[in-house]
Amino acid sequence: MEAALQSAVAALRAGGVVAYPTEAVYGLGCDPHDHAAFERVFALKQRPATQGVLLIAADFAQAEKYIDLARVPADALARARATWPGPHTWIFPRAASVPDWIAGSHTGIALRVTAHPLAAALCNAFGGAIVSTSANRHGEAPARTAAQVRSAFGDQLVYILDGAVGGQERPTPIRDAISGELIRT
Repeated sequence: MEAALQSAVAALRAGGVVAYPTEAVYGLGCDPHDHAAFERVFALKQRPATQGVLLIAADFAQAEKYIDLARVPADALARARATWPGPHTWIFPRAASVPDWIAGSHTGIALRVTAHPLAAALCNAFGGAIVSTSANRHGEAPARTAAQVRSAFGDQLVYILDGAVGGQERPTPIRDAISGELIRT
């Protein structure tokens, strides 16, 4: 598995798009700070970039640099952190350093500290958070296997990290970290 992780990381660092398993579905990912790679993700998905994406991380240290912590009440941060690692995505006020393309037309940043062992290992091997958006064309069902990813995207992806998705039936719920409002069930 180490060789597969290193191949996926090399693809990410070279500006490529990779597919990898998450808690419920396969995700498409890239280096969130590589604008050209980010545009490739949206071209593959045939999705408007204004929708933004979420980032996954292996631990809070990888996620916190994207959060404007001065704008997050302690109880809100504690509520989110209590669900991590796990299949919970939270929208935080984003740090000024977060590139606009990550959030699309949104003012916040969606983050998850993943509990999926392979997705977390990928973040750790990469050395930080990565883009995580479902592996599918806009409006189609997300891929749940590497074979479905290959069928949907063929050789358009630089690398597919093969592995089983987690036990979640649906993509992770998304909540606003400040208000607790459920954005996606």
